Amino acid sequence: MLPTTASMGRGAARSPPPLFGPYLRRIVKVETKNQWARDDPAFVVILILFLVFATSAYCAAYGESASHAALTITSVVFLHFLFAGIVLATLCWFLTNSYLREEPNSHVVEQRVEWLYTFDVHCNSFFPAFVILYVLQYFLSPLLLAHGFFPALLSNLLFVVAISYYHYLNFLGYDVLPFLDRTTFFLYPIGLVIILSPLMILIGFNPTRYFLSLYFG
Repeated sequence: MLPTTASMGRGAARSPPPLFGPYLRRIVKVETKNQWARDDPAFVVILILFLVFATSAYCAAYGESASHAALTITSVVFLHFLFAGIVLATLCWFLTNSYLREEPNSHVVEQRVEWLYTFDVHCNSFFPAFVILYVLQYFLSPLLLAHGFFPALLSNLLFVVAISYYHYLNFLGYDVLPFLDRTTFFLYPIGLVIILSPLMILIGFNPTRYFLSLYFG
């Protein structure tokens, strides 16, 4: 039987506009388009801008020339963030898909971790480390660059917290995926950092002085 005009009117009243439904789903759902990764690179762009501003502040305080500042900013953005992120994301992508996936049964569709998702996890994990090592460290740098036990202790603590926080958020990013198992593997680097940090403090190694000396002599 063909639908009457009245029934068509009632159905139209209940149905949202074609673009309204997908828009609402994007707000309330993390996964869209059958994927876990973000749909746009806005957060990556924001992180790059933050890095440019923060590195510019270091260059203004410790740099020598505009050309040196441009080289330093380029190095930080492309090496510290993008290249390191691509390497870490690729490593995590390989490990998760090769060793940490649960074997699906016959009633479950096999799922794999997308490379873009692993890069998203890196970006999320990188932001707290950026706040600690690029922002907080900048304001504490007059103290951290001094000689002595206390500056070395404080500098090492900053790096331990930043690295540990990065790997903890990395763990959370993979732990939410229901088809992964043994994700506590991503917490192991935290233990290694905690074990090595007392040794670095005892020998007087100051990571702030070391890394700033690489760029600013």
